[in-house]
Amino acid sequence: MKKELVIVIDFGGQYNQLVARRVRECNVYCEIYSYKVSIEKIKAMNPKGIILTGGPNSCYDEKAPTYSKELFELGIPVLGLCYGAQLMMHVLGGKVETALVGEYGKTDLIIDKTDSAIYAGVSDNLVCWMSHFDYISKVAPGFEIVSHTDNCPVAAAQNVEANLYAIQYHPEVLHTQSGTKMLSNFVIQVCGCSGDWRMDSFVEESIQAIKEKVGDGKVLCGLSGGVDSSVAAVLLSRAIGNQLTCVFVDHGLLRKDEGDEVEAIFGPGGQYDLNFIRVNVQERYYEKLKGVSDPETKRKIIGEEFIRVFEEEAQKIGKVDYLVQGTIYPDVVESGVGGESAMIKSHHNVGGLPDCVDFKEIIEPLRDLFKDEVRKAGLELGIPEYLVFRQPFPGPGLGIRIIGEVTEEKVKMVQDADFIYRDEIDKAGIASSIGQYFAALTNMRSVGVMGDERTYDFAVALRAVNTVDFMTAEAAEIPYEVLNKVMSRIINEVRGVNRVMYDLTSKPPGTIEFE
Repeated sequence: MKKELVIVIDFGGQYNQLVARRVRECNVYCEIYSYKVSIEKIKAMNPKGIILTGGPNSCYDEKAPTYSKELFELGIPVLGLCYGAQLMMHVLGGKVETALVGEYGKTDLIIDKTDSAIYAGVSDNLVCWMSHFDYISKVAPGFEIVSHTDNCPVAAAQNVEANLYAIQYHPEVLHTQSGTKMLSNFVIQVCGCSGDWRMDSFVEESIQAIKEKVGDGKVLCGLSGGVDSSVAAVLLSRAIGNQLTCVFVDHGLLRKDEGDEVEAIFGPGGQYDLNFIRVNVQERYYEKLKGVSDPETKRKIIGEEFIRVFEEEAQKIGKVDYLVQGTIYPDVVESGVGGESAMIKSHHNVGGLPDCVDFKEIIEPLRDLFKDEVRKAGLELGIPEYLVFRQPFPGPGLGIRIIGEVTEEKVKMVQDADFIYRDEIDKAGIASSIGQYFAALTNMRSVGVMGDERTYDFAVALRAVNTVDFMTAEAAEIPYEVLNKVMSRIINEVRGVNRVMYDLTSKPPGTIEFE
C-alpha cells in the first residue's frame, strides 16, 4: 500500500530515474512526472515532497522548461537539483547567469552551515558531482547559502521556513559522497516520510497485477536469455502458466554458443516449464545489416526486424493479446519516453508498438526497476544465481559491439575475443568485482607483424566498468597481468585481429556499451 509519495518532476535531466531510485533506497515510494504535469494533479496526489531534476537548458531562456511560482507555495517541501535549483532561484526572484568557468565531474564541496537539515550526519568537506555551465549568482529572497565550491558560490541554498532547498550538484549519483544521505535527510527529516516502503512484495504484487490484466489472454514474450528477459519470462510464467509463449530470436548477434545455452536452460528438458520457440534468423539479419555502419541505424534495423519476427511467430501461434518486454528503468530513460530526457537509445521499443503490430498492449513488468533490483526480483523468483548475475547484454547484441558494418566474419571475431576475455576474467577470480565487461571490435585496421609476415588487421577494444545502477560508471582497474594474457590469447587465437586496447572512458561522457 502506497502510504506516502514523493514525486520527481523531470526537466530533461539524464539522471531523473536515478533520483527516484535513490529515494526508493530510502524506503520511500517515488514516481516521476514531466514538468508539464498540472498543479491540480500535483495537489490531488498530495505528495509528501517534490524533487526537481536537472536538465540541459538555461532557466532564463524564454523557451526553457519551467513551472509556476505556485509550485513553491503549496506548503510541500521542494528540493531542486542542478537545473531544478537554478529554476527555483529564477522563479522566486534570485539570479542565474552563465558561468565564466563551468564545473563538470568531481568537485570539492565546502559546507558553510553544518546545521542544515540537508547536511545532517555528513562530513564538512566532501566530493560532489557537478555538471553545469550556468550558476546561481544571487539567491532568492528568504534563502541562505549553505555550501559552495571554489568556482560555484552557491552549491546549495535553503529557505527553512518555506521548506525549500536548492542543490547545484547531483547528490543522486554515486560520485557524490554521502549523496544518498542528503536525499534521505530531505525525504525523511524535511518531508517527514516514515521510510517504511519496501520491495519485498514486488513479485507477489506483480504476479497478481499480471493475472488481472491478462485474464485468459495469450502472451508472447521475447526471451533473449539475458537477465532482464529471463526474469520477465519467469515472472510471467509464474503468473499465467501456459498462456505464455516465449520466443527466442537467434539473430546471429549473440555471444559465443549463447543460442544453444539459452535453449538448454529454457527449452524442452530445461529448468523451466515454458512454451519455448527458437527462431534461427541469422542470415536474415546479416542481409539486413549489409553495408550499414551508423550505430543508430543498426539499432533501428535490429529492433524493427525483431518486431517483424515476432509478428510472424504470433501469426503461427494464433491470436496473441500481449507482448512482454524486459524493459528496465535505464531503457526507459535512454529511450526518451515518459519524461523529458533526451533520447540516447532507440532500440528499446518502450511505450508502444508500430500500428501494424497486432497486439493489444505491451507488458513491461520490470520497467520500474534498475538492474540490481531486477536481480533481487530474480532471486526472489528462485532463478539460480549464475543466471541472475549473468553479464548484461544489449538488445541489439553484437550489432553495436561491432563498429561499422556487421558481417558474419566480424561477428565470429568479436565472439571469440569476448569469450577469451570472459574466460580469463573468470580464471582470475575477479568477475564478481566488475560491474560489466566485454570485448568489442573496432573499425580500425593497422599494420602488425605476426611471424615473418606483415598483417593489416582489426583492433579489439576491451571494456570493463564498475557500476551499481548502470546510469553512471567508471572503468574497472583490471590487473595488468590479466589484460596481458587476454591480449596474447586474442592475437594468437582470433584470426583477423592484431591489436588489443583497453577503454578507460567513464559514463558520462561515454556510454557503457562500445558503439
